[in-house]
Amino acid sequence: MTRSLHIKAPAKLNAALSVGPPTDDGMHPICSWMLTIDLHDEMTLTSLEPDRLSRYAIMWHDDALQRRDIDWSLTTDLAVRAHQAIERHVGRPLPIQMKLEKRIPLGGGLGGGSSDAAAMLRGLNELFELSINDEVMEKIAAGLGSDVPFLVRGGSAMVEGTGERLEHLETIPEVHAVLILPEMGCATASVYRMLDDMDPTAVDASAVRSLVRSGFDTRRLFNDLAEPALEVGVGLRAIRDELAELAGSPVHVSGSGSTLFITCDDAVAATALSARITTTMGLATIPVSAIEQGKGILSSPS
Repeated sequence: MTRSLHIKAPAKLNAALSVGPPTDDGMHPICSWMLTIDLHDEMTLTSLEPDRLSRYAIMWHDDALQRRDIDWSLTTDLAVRAHQAIERHVGRPLPIQMKLEKRIPLGGGLGGGSSDAAAMLRGLNELFELSINDEVMEKIAAGLGSDVPFLVRGGSAMVEGTGERLEHLETIPEVHAVLILPEMGCATASVYRMLDDMDPTAVDASAVRSLVRSGFDTRRLFNDLAEPALEVGVGLRAIRDELAELAGSPVHVSGSGSTLFITCDDAVAATALSARITTTMGLATIPVSAIEQGKGILSSPS
């Protein structure tokens, strides 16, 4: 008998991100304070008969504000790779039909592909009653990308190493922000190459922990990838500067870019600023809030 599950895959923001120089294996160690927000992709998983082959469909959601060509091979898609990784872990096929409807922009530094992978892990665990605990799922996720382990549980966490060391924080700060989605994307690899050209210093975990202890303060948010992203994204710096003048507030880069964000006092202020930016500058914007992902992320599709 087949079953279906509907899963939300939330985007993430880096409230703080310190990045060190690459190690011998080419990986960059990080220390980051990550938060999940209420912008999400949607995934529907349907179990198939044991003798069936899995099939996957990836498309833009009807209300996605920014769309780029979905032109990558399915074999490289993170959600598909997550499916294969969990099949290897349990040692048997888990045939499914996946329908993934994306809202989170590509190349935006919001962790969309990573969140889709984490949603796949959570969904398969529920769909096939695998009883894999969060810690084991995070270990499986660590082989897929540095953001994926955090997005297994989401919420608020300190993330270190190459994403495999997690300290989940009990309190979710009240964070409201406007995401600004420029037309250009920032290729993550290009941003890291630019960072290397800037000769990064060691990871400063103490600065990240200090921010966590003092609470979410927009004046103290920082991102070591911001300057490289502003160099890589043609025209991104000019957009950032114009936004700062319009809002009268600091404008932050999300992850490796190109998404920018401005924090607000509350949801009403975020909605108003979002509309003002779109009207004045013609940019796609989304008001968002930090969320606790929690166990209620799974539901039957409507």
